Amino acid sequence: MNRFRAAFACVACISISLVATAGVTAGDWSQFRGPQGDGVASAGDYPTEWSDTENIRWSVALPQPGNGSPIVVDGNVFVCSAEDSKGLARSLICFDADNGHQRWSRTVTLAAEMPTHKTNPYAGSTPACDGSRVVVWHATGGLHAYNMNGDPLWSRDLGEFRHMWGYGSSPVIVGDRVILNSGPGKQVFVAAFDVKSGETLWRHDEPVPGDGERNAEGKYMGTWSTPVPIERDGRQLAIVAMHQRILALDVETGDVVWFFRVTSDRGDLAYSSPMIEGDLCVFNAGFKGPTMAFEMNGRGDITENQRWRIEGNPQSIGTGILRGGFVYRVGAGPNLIDCLDAKTGKTVWQERNKAAFWGSIAAAGATAYATDQSGTTIVFRLSPDEFKPVAECPLKDSSNATPALAGGRVYLRTNQKLWCVE
Repeated sequence: MNRFRAAFACVACISISLVATAGVTAGDWSQFRGPQGDGVASAGDYPTEWSDTENIRWSVALPQPGNGSPIVVDGNVFVCSAEDSKGLARSLICFDADNGHQRWSRTVTLAAEMPTHKTNPYAGSTPACDGSRVVVWHATGGLHAYNMNGDPLWSRDLGEFRHMWGYGSSPVIVGDRVILNSGPGKQVFVAAFDVKSGETLWRHDEPVPGDGERNAEGKYMGTWSTPVPIERDGRQLAIVAMHQRILALDVETGDVVWFFRVTSDRGDLAYSSPMIEGDLCVFNAGFKGPTMAFEMNGRGDITENQRWRIEGNPQSIGTGILRGGFVYRVGAGPNLIDCLDAKTGKTVWQERNKAAFWGSIAAAGATAYATDQSGTTIVFRLSPDEFKPVAECPLKDSSNATPALAGGRVYLRTNQKLWCVE
């Protein structure tokens, strides 16, 4: 029997609109960390100053808090939310990007409450859209696809996903398939699904030492990392951080092309996604674990390709930006923004912040956006010379989500609302 029940009736629809499927355009933000999964907007100029009363085009209330981020495709904003504090009903909601009117909402229900941490409510995932279909993962609530009008296309019950800290990975769409990292917990796999039918095309199961919450040494473990799609030598790869190693999976076949072993005396935790530029991959292990860089060359075990490793890092939950040979990161304890030389790992500069960052950095051109837990977005320049602040933009509501940059607007999810800045 399925663990979830799909409730395809529209929940609290304010208005229903037929939506054209014009496909993903250069101005869209179609999945977690943008169209390429690297945190960078493909086009457009974006606002750099706002508050809860200035430069807000619209804001709408959301049913419950959540750490999942919005995406924007073809005039639609999609975001996940639980409908109740126990996460027994979980929804994908579609809003009109111009005015914030709710177009539709689709909800699945769970038979039992699943564990999570109070800092990670039951909407930890970000949807993905290819312009014709939008895909959402509700963990134990299943993987679902809808067309742009909200009509159900397919649903998959992938089993129970149980971890004391909840879930947080997001699906990504690469060509004709959906790539999903299913962790954390005892059942951990990366799989590809046909975006049209939901059929499983391949599945890679990652070994899980321990009980899925603690490793064989009794230390915390888990992966919440969203895969990063790249192309190498004419082949599409999905780079995904698991609890003990980083994998390069062939998107077509699911074969492990190479893997890099990640070790930490603080446990086996992957919160953020790998950051990639050229052949270099930089990764921040979770729970103040090491930051490391390695060359993505070779096959099989490429751990010997490590270029550098730095211990004693800030808590890394959100993902940074790797641009022009420099890494820009945000920390969740100590609370800071910093810049590292990607060749050496040396800290170039760092700037303290009043609040911690849980969301990832988004960037348009040389302008970066990082929203802290107080709901204030720090706007700064991607400069290796020094920290160059542009503005601090408060919304007076807590947030753990990542900004979406689309069509010259900034879309932000806070615990109580979804905002459009113009």
